[in-house]
Amino acid sequence: MEETEATAIGTADNAPRRPLMLITNDDGIFAKGIRELVKALRPYGEIVVVAPDKPQSGRGHAVTLDAPLWYMVSKFDDADRAYKCTGTPSDCVKIALYRIMERKPDLIISGINHGSNSSVNILYSGTMGAAMEGAIHGIPSIGFSLLSFNSDADFAAAALYAARITAKTIENLGSLPFTCLNVNIPCLPESEIKGVKVVRQGKGEWIEDFVRHFHPSNKRPYYWLTGGFHDLEPESTDTDTWMLDNGYITVQPVTVDCTDYAALKSMGEGWFD
Repeated sequence: MEETEATAIGTADNAPRRPLMLITNDDGIFAKGIRELVKALRPYGEIVVVAPDKPQSGRGHAVTLDAPLWYMVSKFDDADRAYKCTGTPSDCVKIALYRIMERKPDLIISGINHGSNSSVNILYSGTMGAAMEGAIHGIPSIGFSLLSFNSDADFAAAALYAARITAKTIENLGSLPFTCLNVNIPCLPESEIKGVKVVRQGKGEWIEDFVRHFHPSNKRPYYWLTGGFHDLEPESTDTDTWMLDNGYITVQPVTVDCTDYAALKSMGEGWFD
């Protein structure tokens, strides 16, 4: 694909312009993942970064209501402008849309996250919380995650595929209103990635424990959350979980409509008559 094909979009007078991209994350503005993402997307449009000033993993779609928000200019190679914000990833998107950016971005991209956001992890993910915030505003949005928690992980393949998927999304702006894409990428060299699959979310749960410790000064107990992921359908081969385990990048369309339509139909057939 030629760069001009990926970056030129129409305006009211049909004059081409480069897409405006808002980029955020939940690992913080200094994380390697967002730095590699911005570098990879630099050829595809104008980039404004608004990201948390510290890690905000596991914040989901949380917003800050009990404290003031601050943002300030931050140095960021390859971005046109960058700001660090004291809030959550969703806060970053909100304040970017309403206070920082002069016009609505064409695309919101969150990531590249350090760690998986497949299966039920999407419900806890600050990365996907930011992407969902974009979808709520009708802005095409993508959350990218690499299956590695290593702060210095190799993002080469992830950044390459993030650029390809972003370019394809730019070609199809407006085709998925109020939907965002949850993209998970195995931590593998490019040569070992088998391809990209559009899949459904796998069913799973976290088996958790709260490990008890005692504070050294007052001996009061405190607890630290630990646990492991349990796949509830390990035999299913059409899920994000299975595809990732077998070397594929997964793309899951996610909508802001949380309605369970099967339950809606069954409950509407006489439950409360």
